[in-house]
Amino acid sequence: MTKRELIDLCLTMPNVYEDYPFDENAAVIRHKDNKKMFALIGICNKSKEGRLFVNLKCEPNEADFLRNIYTDVIPGWHMNKKHWNTVYVDGDVPFEELQRMIGHAYDLIRASQKAKRKTKSK
Repeated sequence: MTKRELIDLCLTMPNVYEDYPFDENAAVIRHKDNKKMFALIGICNKSKEGRLFVNLKCEPNEADFLRNIYTDVIPGWHMNKKHWNTVYVDGDVPFEELQRMIGHAYDLIRASQKAKRKTKSK
């Protein structure tokens, strides 16, 4: 999978957009309504491998569970380690599981928008 294909996969979620707040190398996928990010996509330059990764928001218990199952899911690089996972796309995570993880990350930031609307309307 290429970086562009991974970005396009994240862009299949409703009402989202691609952003580059840091530099042209790190794509952030955000919800249009609340501007919250649920995915950060880049190429790891820390090693010579240049591996494609995505940081995904995750519920803390599930984050730990996924880290124990897959060697290519680690605590979120440059993120809150409790709420974010880094997933190396070329590793042991099946495509279907990656899709599910992206959907889960999206649902977490989308749910917070609904909660804000309810609070404002009271």
